[in-house]
Amino acid sequence: MNKFGRGHRDKLQQFMVITGASEKVALQALKASDWHLEGAFDVFYSQPHIRSLTDSRHLEELYNRYKDPYADMILADGITLLCNDLQVDPQDIVMLVLSWHMKAATMCEFSKQEFIGGLQALGVDSLEKFRERIPYMRSELKDDQKFREIYNFAFAWAKEKGQKSLALDTAVGMWQLLFDVKQWALIDHWCQFLQARHNKAISKDTWSQLLEFVRTVDSKLSNYDAEGAWPYLIDEFVEYLHENDIIQRGRLESNR
Repeated sequence: MNKFGRGHRDKLQQFMVITGASEKVALQALKASDWHLEGAFDVFYSQPHIRSLTDSRHLEELYNRYKDPYADMILADGITLLCNDLQVDPQDIVMLVLSWHMKAATMCEFSKQEFIGGLQALGVDSLEKFRERIPYMRSELKDDQKFREIYNFAFAWAKEKGQKSLALDTAVGMWQLLFDVKQWALIDHWCQFLQARHNKAISKDTWSQLLEFVRTVDSKLSNYDAEGAWPYLIDEFVEYLHENDIIQRGRLESNR
């Protein structure tokens, strides 16, 4: 590393520490991203040919450790064991991020292809490397684009098989989990409103449009456009906030 300037050496060292990559692989990823560290992480994790190969035998061993004894899948018991091994709570949002990496079709299930493909994408072939990736996966939630992708992924992942809508209780739980990371002052009021006034499953349109509402409308609703193309449920929520004097004189009255 002596032939590089201090800035390049620092980035190279940081990249190697975080990813566990060799100097050769780290250098390749950093050069491919013009020495932008975040871009180098994206290159490393998204392009299989640039990262060191995972050991397929170790991946098979990991899969077999968690596989259900009666089905060629990892089910709830296996995921609980995985969480114990990773030292994370099964309700931790990092498990949603992991499922997003694995492109999992259903909550609490990993097919062999999903599990092994996801670990390969993360450059993981051991529990030690798996644990080392946890901080990286948490950091992805701070990236607005990745948060949007994870948020949209969560709808199909969390809904019951064969259903087009997401059960209300499940949607509320997912929203509380997601907006605990991306702070939204009205989340408690939104969940209370749904349970008091709506009490029905949540459509995909409502799910996706709520994130746009959170991103674009401030918590005082000062820039809310009543003529905008919001789903009726969001319009009703705004009316609910006013009717119950939760928004008064441009100030949010918290009930927490």
